[in-house]
Amino acid sequence: MILIADSGSSKTDWRVITHDNKVHQTRTVGFNPYYQTKEDMILGLKTPELLKWEGIIREVYFYGAGCTSDVNKETVKSAINSIYENAKVFVDHDLMASARATCGHEAGIACILGTGSNSGDYDGDKIIDSRPSPGYLLGDEGGGTYIGKHFLQDFIYDDMPSAIREAFIETYHLSIIDIQDNVYKRPFPNRFMAGFCEFIAKHKSDPYCYGLFYNGFKDFFTRHVMRYKDYQSKPVNFVGSIAYYNNDVLRQIGNDLGIQINTILETPIAGLTLYHQKKI
Repeated sequence: MILIADSGSSKTDWRVITHDNKVHQTRTVGFNPYYQTKEDMILGLKTPELLKWEGIIREVYFYGAGCTSDVNKETVKSAINSIYENAKVFVDHDLMASARATCGHEAGIACILGTGSNSGDYDGDKIIDSRPSPGYLLGDEGGGTYIGKHFLQDFIYDDMPSAIREAFIETYHLSIIDIQDNVYKRPFPNRFMAGFCEFIAKHKSDPYCYGLFYNGFKDFFTRHVMRYKDYQSKPVNFVGSIAYYNNDVLRQIGNDLGIQINTILETPIAGLTLYHQKKI
């Protein structure tokens, strides 16, 4: 039996694939080895839905944010093995989850557009090339934080249509000082900024809001996708809520740039399940 996990900082989606290919699913808190200790993770793993498979699971495939360095991978692996002692545990980063979920065993460019962004050139087995991913302060082009940040800048400088500005004030009741406090003094400013993408998407019929997504996605394509060798001949696939709920804009700019956009998924867990089912 195989256990698959797709984990972010806020939640983890789990799928169990049994020998007869039946699938069971559950959700727990998120795990990120940059912010949590092994002991924290063990506590989060001790849920009735996961403990009932103790002693039965033979392989665990864990894909998560922060699982890039060998040290972080080992922290996660050790925590999982404390629950499933006899299981073989494989830990990889969320970009590999995106690649396997959208490309399967075929070559392509795998991308993440959620709160943040990332990309990699995938040969059907492994990531053979990737672009820098310096985080929301220095990068994350096209991600929710990047788009939300530009929106808030325009609000502060009074550089947006008056109707959008008035709708924003009526919806959130935030002053410029409130925005600065959330960005500079409170935890998770990236989530705060990304949170306004729902408002922007709701008003996407306005050229200004449409342009925020269009320009953000264009920055992502030019700094990431278009830097890969033969990018125009490869299918480009996406995982993430920003890509999924704004796929119309994403496909439009792909068409404008001559880029072949294939699969767009909100989350990778279903695609990962299909990938690993084929390996049983």
